[in-house]
Amino acid sequence: MQAEHPERATHGLSRRQFLAIVAGALLLPAGCDRLPGRKPRIGLALGGGGAKGLAHIPMLEALDAMDIRPYMIAGTSIGAIIGALYAAGLSGARLRAFIEQFLVTERDTAQQLIPMPRSLRWLDFIDPTLAEGGLLDSTDFIAFLGETITARDFDDLEIPLKVVATELWSGEPVVLEAGALLPALQASMAVPGVFPPVQHKGKQLIDGGVASPLPYDLLLDDCDLVVAIDVSGDRKHNDGDGLSFLGTLFHSFHTMSGNILAEKLKQREPHIYIKPDITNVRVLEFYKAQQVFAEAKPAKQALEKALQKTLREFRGRPGCSL
Repeated sequence: MQAEHPERATHGLSRRQFLAIVAGALLLPAGCDRLPGRKPRIGLALGGGGAKGLAHIPMLEALDAMDIRPYMIAGTSIGAIIGALYAAGLSGARLRAFIEQFLVTERDTAQQLIPMPRSLRWLDFIDPTLAEGGLLDSTDFIAFLGETITARDFDDLEIPLKVVATELWSGEPVVLEAGALLPALQASMAVPGVFPPVQHKGKQLIDGGVASPLPYDLLLDDCDLVVAIDVSGDRKHNDGDGLSFLGTLFHSFHTMSGNILAEKLKQREPHIYIKPDITNVRVLEFYKAQQVFAEAKPAKQALEKALQKTLREFRGRPGCSL
């Protein structure tokens, strides 16, 4: 009787192929049958939107209240900044307090460095400039962020973070997840025409919203459950309203990013998609933080319900836990 080849198994499969199939089944994120007690890996995608991105904070507060810690975060522009602060260890409540300390009232406008009514004092950290491809220089603001968090490299963060920027000339998204953190954040928030491009490893990088305004797709292959927060909001046009140069630029950018996201959602969707109903908040109107927080409350509640439902379904799979 002829001996079986040591690499040959039943049904024409080699032993190596058989073991590869078994290993793949063990690693499938869709189920937990062979991963006893494993909690779901939750990915959190935070989109761009300027001051509307403050709506991310109530969503983070919802995660904290539910004792949910993201497995991984991906962020674009303001989503990258808030994502980095959260990944560095700041809770949603601390982030809210961090923002509120900079709010100014309608009466407190004398200290502004650029003519934007009732703007956030963060603009005191941004210097006007007409050189190098932008109107404003964000260097001092990025330095201020560096004073707020101790993390200097991506490896210093408590939660893995992917920061999205865009290569200026090719228009391709650039995912930054290793090395220096602050330059990556500066690149991700470099709105074209407002902030100059950031030089990084021989590339000129601009705002990630040009290529990927809500980067949930970066998390789908690594996470069991992906939550995507779209803070693009809405801007209603009233007859007779005029638009400034910056207003036209920002609204055009908003429209472009919305079109990109709409096409992406047609291809592949996140497990949970939340879009707070933020209206008539411009990119730099951070003084409207309280309005943004209030308008984000229904979305926060929707997120809590969606997470509860999805996690119940996950718990129902054999071998899974919460």
